[in-house]
Amino acid sequence: MTVSEPIQGDVLFYDGHCGLCHGAVLFVLNRRPRAEDLRFAPLQGETFASLISPQERETLPDSLVLRTAEGRLLVRSAGALYIGRRLGGFWWVLAALAWVVPRPLRDAVYAGIARYRKRWFGTRDATCPLVPPELRARFLP
Repeated sequence: MTVSEPIQGDVLFYDGHCGLCHGAVLFVLNRRPRAEDLRFAPLQGETFASLISPQERETLPDSLVLRTAEGRLLVRSAGALYIGRRLGGFWWVLAALAWVVPRPLRDAVYAGIARYRKRWFGTRDATCPLVPPELRARFLP
């Protein structure tokens, strides 16, 4: 798929050089391997640059940005909890419980983890995690 083609479904943009972000992408893929309506793209990639305006990019975090199928941008804890609900089952319940926590508190916890994520989980040279060939189509440039 090229960026010029319309993208259906949600797109999870992640820090392509962050070990925690790679792990989070693999976590989601392992729990929803056939969810074609959820795609992945690095924040450093051309998909992010083409879908998100430069003005918007300046205001977004450098860890996780979720673009819904409707075009809304969810960041920090809101993006993470949205993905949790999409995973279903136990993760849906956990996300629903976390949703009642006030957003400033959720975002403060998220920001604390995001601040130290590269120190704790390392960095990656490649912007996309290694995934089986059948799942590579879920990744955008």
